[in-house]
Amino acid sequence: MASSRIRTFPQRISGAMAAFLGLLVLLVTVRCDEQVPVIMWTSEGISLPRQPPPTAGHIVGHQQLASYLEKALDVGPRNVVLFLQDKMSIEDFTMYGGAFGNKQDGVFPNLEGALRSSSSPLVLPAVSWPASNAVIGQLQDQLDTSPLYMDPDTLSQLRLNASSPALLVFRLPYGTGSDLLSAKETLSGNDEVIGQVISIMRSQAVPYTAVYTGLQPSRKEAASLSVEGGLGGGRSLLQAKGGRWRGRERQQWAKEKREVYAPVEFKEDDRTCMLLWAKGLTVGILRNNRWEEHDLTPATFGEGVSPRLHGSDCDKSKARLVLNYENVLGHRSFKLVFVMSQRHYKVSARRWFTLDAVELEYDGTKATFNGSRSIYAPAEYSYRCHSVTSFRWPLLVPRSAKDPANQWRVSFDDFQIQGFNLSGNEFSYASDCAGFFSPGIWMGLLTSLLMVLVLTYGLHMIMQLLTMDRFDDPKGPGISVPQTE
Repeated sequence: MASSRIRTFPQRISGAMAAFLGLLVLLVTVRCDEQVPVIMWTSEGISLPRQPPPTAGHIVGHQQLASYLEKALDVGPRNVVLFLQDKMSIEDFTMYGGAFGNKQDGVFPNLEGALRSSSSPLVLPAVSWPASNAVIGQLQDQLDTSPLYMDPDTLSQLRLNASSPALLVFRLPYGTGSDLLSAKETLSGNDEVIGQVISIMRSQAVPYTAVYTGLQPSRKEAASLSVEGGLGGGRSLLQAKGGRWRGRERQQWAKEKREVYAPVEFKEDDRTCMLLWAKGLTVGILRNNRWEEHDLTPATFGEGVSPRLHGSDCDKSKARLVLNYENVLGHRSFKLVFVMSQRHYKVSARRWFTLDAVELEYDGTKATFNGSRSIYAPAEYSYRCHSVTSFRWPLLVPRSAKDPANQWRVSFDDFQIQGFNLSGNEFSYASDCAGFFSPGIWMGLLTSLLMVLVLTYGLHMIMQLLTMDRFDDPKGPGISVPQTE
């Protein structure tokens, strides 16, 4: 999961909304089909203690969001105004918020003003969909009061008391269908509602805490169609436009979705410290000039499968994940070991983790593949690669010419691993092994460069051509050209 680079963290906003939108632009590469942004601010003159941001690439889950809300309400106003939009995604702000220099077209002027005037805004650009969906229940539990569903007209008739908590919920619609204009108009109307509510709260001089989020991602449907298009064929996305999916392709997509299984998880002191996932784990050995292969996937992943991880350990700088098997390619005892480490590099001024080695331990023998030169990622990220092998475009190489690894080969498909800085049982943002410049891109660039050079040379030669400046006049004397000229 190289998308992409990236930090998702609460951001203190001291300037205009452009700073907030700029942050969201940088975060668009996060998988926005599964996350909803959460924005929180307080009334003027009220400040909240700064809370530690989540690690880079981290998606805020249910418990962490509850912790943010609890810390804010412990010291902040307990009159909470919740703007709950039917759908919301980061792309709504980048598309309609004037994030690309067209500020005059932005539809969030009131939200911008509220964030600018607040001394303690909190921006969580990537919150898991179930967590944001349950924000009403979290606020209700922490305030110990029932929510009041209101509109601006009802609020103007209500008298609030700063000493008693209140949870005021304003449901906001979201434009449906493929009409981008209707979505923009709907968001503009929602911003006007936010402005009216803020104005009423200001007139009553009641301090408040405001939260703006959505019940579900607004871009989830389009993302699902894209996924289905990738699984079902090149034409399925066009035919699915408007929600009409072909039955066979939809069944295929549902089948593929059911086959996704949970990663291997290793815990230390009830804390997840290593995660491993792969679509396929295969090892092979050379015997009698033939490769014999064994698929480890069914014994590692799947519903009801619990791989044995004894021998695994982890700390802040080193991690070792050990997968134990039996009767693999004639070996009674077989272990697949992933050795990782992280350290700080002064050149990049950040910490990186590397997959130092992949070890095969069998019947007292150890075969070691070195992966530290090719498999690495920022310490806060996970590492992902479509194919990690020791024989085809190898990322894993035997440690030495005499190492038993020369008689083995390993292959990991859709491989993802993380051994540090985990929060919960989900991978952080993935640093992908795919480079930006593919061989095809290089060929196109070099061919274009060659053609430009040929064109430049041709133009230069044409510009050097000289025309005749003397002509023979039949009525005059003939032109004589001295030999000295």
